[in-house]
Formats: sequence, structure tokens, C-alpha cells
Amino acid sequence: MFAEPFAPEISKTMTTAKTLLQLAGADLNPPRLGDAALVLIDIQNEYLAGPLALPDARAAIARAAALLARARESGAAIIHIAHRGKAGSLFDRGTERGAIVAELSPRAGELVIEKELPNAFAGTDLQARLAATDRKNIVLAGFMTHMCVSSTARAALDLGFRTTIDADACATRDLPDGRGGTLDARTIHEVALAELSDRFAIIARGDALK
Repeated sequence: MFAEPFAPEISKTMTTAKTLLQLAGADLNPPRLGDAALVLIDIQNEYLAGPLALPDARAAIARAAALLARARESGAAIIHIAHRGKAGSLFDRGTERGAIVAELSPRAGELVIEKELPNAFAGTDLQARLAATDRKNIVLAGFMTHMCVSSTARAALDLGFRTTIDADACATRDLPDGRGGTLDARTIHEVALAELSDRFAIIARGDALK
């Protein structure tokens, strides 16, 4: 008789995946909003209609508006980032399409920084402005999760900031999968957040940010 082939009990040997931050024992508690700088990235009308319309834009805007209200009440530093495109094109700041959405309109005294690249630090004075607040904790929210939020969070690590991302105050769009199909926006969003959680940012969900 032949012995049964060895079949490892996968369910007993598999372990729950952990991020590099978890393996390093990093503090993954979100900061108090009052001790942080809230950076709102590209929450502009461009994402509400047309070729860049995001399926979950409205829900993310509502979440970001609530976050902004709490940040204002808590005394957080607040910086609005707006992408600036060419005249007559996407993100034309001289038109309604390039304007920050009404629900998150900057108040007098709140800084607005315009950028031309995905990374909000590139070609802007964002780093200096954050340094002037004397806060190392930054909280990011906005559009798009896989693009400008991601590239800004990655750069922030190199610059010495501790980054938290409000997952529900971000959104992105469907993308081609390179094989003739489409990856849906929510999958792109969650994968982008999973990548960032590995080393670059704390991912806050629900009411974790207070």
C-alpha cells in the first residue's frame, strides 16, 4: 500500500498578515485633531462630473466636511490643497470645475496651496508651512486615494511627518486593469490604503479621529 501524500493543514499554519509598522511595534493610534495639521487634498468640483467623476465622491465629501468641522473646533492647523491645471483644461482654477467644493470652502485665515504635481510637497511650500505649525502629525483626506493622497503620504514619511489618513474621507475612480477590463474604484481605494498602511500611514476609519 502507498502512503497518503503529505498534505499540510494550511488553516493551522497560516497567520494573519501584519504591516511593517505592526511588526516594528509602531504606535498606530491616530493623533488628536487638535495636535495635528489637517491637509485636505484636491477636493474640487472636477471630481463631481465629467471624465474624472468619482463614484464615492459625495460620501467622501460629507465625511471630509464633518472632519473639517471637528478640526476647526479642536484648533487643528488646516491647509487646503488644490490642483492647478492649464487654462481650459482639467482643474482650471479659474473656472468652477477647478474650485474647491462648496462644502469645504476655506475660511478666512485658512491656507490654500496650489500644486501642479500629485505629491502636494512637490513644487510648493507645504513642508515649510507645516513646519511653521510645529506639528509632526498630519491628517490627510481627499482625492484621489491612489494618486495625490498616496504620493503625498509617501513623501511625508521622507520629510519626517507622522501621517494619518481618514479612509472614509478619500475616494478614487475605476482604472483599466491592463488586460482589457476594469478595476472598480472601491478596490483601487482599499488596495491603495492597504499599501500605505504597510509603512507610510495610519489608516483611520469610523470615528477614530477626534
